[in-house]
Amino acid sequence: MNLTPLENWIMQKAGLKERAKKALEAYQLKKIRETIAYVKGNSTFYSKQLKNVREESIYSLEGFRDIPFTFPQDISRNSLGFLCVPQRQVARIVTLNTSGTSGEEKRLFFTEEDLGLTIDFFKHGMGCLVDKTDKVLVLLPGSAYGSIGDLLKKALELSGIECIVHGVLTDPEGAVKCIEERGITCIVGIPSQVLYLSRVKSDVFVRNIKKVLLSTDYVPDVLIDELSQKYDCKVFGHYGLTEMGYGGGVECEALCGYHMREGDMYFEIIDPATGKTVEKDQYGEVVFTTLTRQAMPLIRYRTGDIASFSSTVCACGTLLNTMKKVLGRIDNRVRLGESRFLYLRELDETILSFEEILDYKAYMEDKDRLVLKMTTKDDAVFERVKGRVMRNIRNLLSNQSVRRYSVEVVSETGHKPAEIINSMVKRKIVDCREER
Repeated sequence: MNLTPLENWIMQKAGLKERAKKALEAYQLKKIRETIAYVKGNSTFYSKQLKNVREESIYSLEGFRDIPFTFPQDISRNSLGFLCVPQRQVARIVTLNTSGTSGEEKRLFFTEEDLGLTIDFFKHGMGCLVDKTDKVLVLLPGSAYGSIGDLLKKALELSGIECIVHGVLTDPEGAVKCIEERGITCIVGIPSQVLYLSRVKSDVFVRNIKKVLLSTDYVPDVLIDELSQKYDCKVFGHYGLTEMGYGGGVECEALCGYHMREGDMYFEIIDPATGKTVEKDQYGEVVFTTLTRQAMPLIRYRTGDIASFSSTVCACGTLLNTMKKVLGRIDNRVRLGESRFLYLRELDETILSFEEILDYKAYMEDKDRLVLKMTTKDDAVFERVKGRVMRNIRNLLSNQSVRRYSVEVVSETGHKPAEIINSMVKRKIVDCREER
């Protein structure tokens, strides 16, 4: 098992000659102090938020955990308050909607140097799964300068690896044509879209695709198992948010969790209720602090994502933290009764276990009605699978809730994957009860 290429890259970045966890942590602590001093002097938000914090008094990473959190709504309310450089130095602005469909917008700023940091991470991170014998198809936005596809293409070009940025999947036929004509061996894409393509165009996966990198949303276990067992693909996971500059961590060939971008960020897992750090193997909310960002550094930013650090050393032998697969967002759920929640990941694992289903949408209607709009190849397939899906979903609900909920399954046969405006928008259960 080869050591993840991220480790040597991070050690070089940190200027460390000693391969030791304590040396890396000392570097992170030094960069945290520098970042706090930088934002206090350049960000109007942090000059107020951290006015009582003296960076020289932070003697340990444990002490840093007393620093106030930054929340997404802080950025929504005042994005410019985070900006630490003159606006003329901003090379890329990304506008995100806080809820994915409605709500306040967040604006995120990046300098040319910030974009270069992401390219550098992508270059070494992609070394975990591809080499010069591979050709990569990116099913993510890439037409805009500094977009995730644009940065990934530039990173792969630095490694001499051919990369075609196809964009989000709206035309499966066109994607298949590109795969066949260009000899694509690896796909990078959104889990739900890769699933759709593999189920409508399975032959091309059998013939061409050897590796898949899934990113931007929860990755269902059923999808990993299907791609691995049915098509003999190696399925890698990537974790990143736009707020991170897209890149946060990537799996090595051991496929047992993400190794984190620890030269550019410091990561924590906290109890979302108390804000206290949790033990390894305990799930909580991912929090990160940027260490090298110019335009818009973030201090203890709460992501809303659920994950845990593994207490087991990865088979590759790295000293880097290994984060277990992210389970989705804390708020990607709907309430059932007084104390029970239904999470999107539960629906994913249940519904997508049926290979006849290409896609679905979920809605909570009225007080106790769950509506599923399923996409299948044709009406006959829908009718054949409809009853089995309803039974499995009813079992899921009845096993975990005292109240009886009705399940309605309707067809969206003929539906094609809708274009995603921003690759970081997450799928969700739409709670129509809250919108009335």
